[in-house]
Amino acid sequence: MTSADRAANDLLAAVRHGASTGDLAEAVSRALAPVVPHDAVYLVGTCPTAGFGPESFSFWHGAEVTFGHDLLHDYNSGVHPLQPEELLRRVLPAGVTTAEGAARDLFRTHGVGCEMRLLLRDARGVWGTLGLLRAQDGKAFDDADVEHAHRLTPTLIRFLHDYVVRGPLVPTQPAPPPGVVILGPDHAIRSASPQARGMLDWLRGGHSSPEWVFLAFLSGLSMRLRRQPPGTSLTMLGPAANFGRWMMCQAQFLDGSAGEVAAIIQPASAPQLLPQFGDWYGLTARERQIAAALCGGGTLKQLARRLDLSVHTVNDHLKSVYRKTGVTGRDELAAALIT
Repeated sequence: MTSADRAANDLLAAVRHGASTGDLAEAVSRALAPVVPHDAVYLVGTCPTAGFGPESFSFWHGAEVTFGHDLLHDYNSGVHPLQPEELLRRVLPAGVTTAEGAARDLFRTHGVGCEMRLLLRDARGVWGTLGLLRAQDGKAFDDADVEHAHRLTPTLIRFLHDYVVRGPLVPTQPAPPPGVVILGPDHAIRSASPQARGMLDWLRGGHSSPEWVFLAFLSGLSMRLRRQPPGTSLTMLGPAANFGRWMMCQAQFLDGSAGEVAAIIQPASAPQLLPQFGDWYGLTARERQIAAALCGGGTLKQLARRLDLSVHTVNDHLKSVYRKTGVTGRDELAAALIT
């Protein structure tokens, strides 16, 4: 068995056993170390439906909190040289930058010598990003390192997939009320509703990723929004594996404010959830259509009539959705989507 095979087995075993977010981040680093030695690692999950929008969840190991925050700042503000649009133009969707390159100030401040960034892409799209870091006194990543990391793309995509689908399909706790966070032109939190403060306290309790990651994503929404045309809003969905239910954070500018952004945090509704839910669970376009119609209620005959399909066809597609998601029937599927 090769080191890559052992890495794949160890990594997938960790997520199957339901390890915590921190333990999974350590498992990612441990599995990659024999293949591509590194001093720190981050693995960020998104999905094809999200495109290059805000990332959904992440795992960090070995990186200082201040560096991770500053790295996300440079990436979301468009300053970092390894942007996804650039990486996708390459034969291998990967790149390396060093303390002598465009990121020199950020790297030198934090003692980082080199970063490799790899988009996790397959025929369906981009599912996330792998980042590996080496200290200033270490050897820079080379083409062989990039190739070795790229060979692990299917394993890392499978890891992200297994992490998402092992989350609770049907929420076990009542939905929290929506919360609002106001971000200033400096992307820092200016104020927050009591409900939003409660969600941040929840994160401090270690329920999901470290709080700094969530705060960095909030500031990242603010940065990305300011790079979009006027009137644009940006949405990030967080999976149930992180939050106990699928959560949505939507950012938009406040009317009449001095560049302030409002970020609304609330459980994801079915229309918001279905595109990414369909990606992670591998639903076909027809299966997504039927799942969406199911959320509108009604009998099987009424559902078939609305979609101009036979009852037999609708039933066959529903059975396929049940099999892919692991639900026992219509009521459980509706409960999963109508959060």
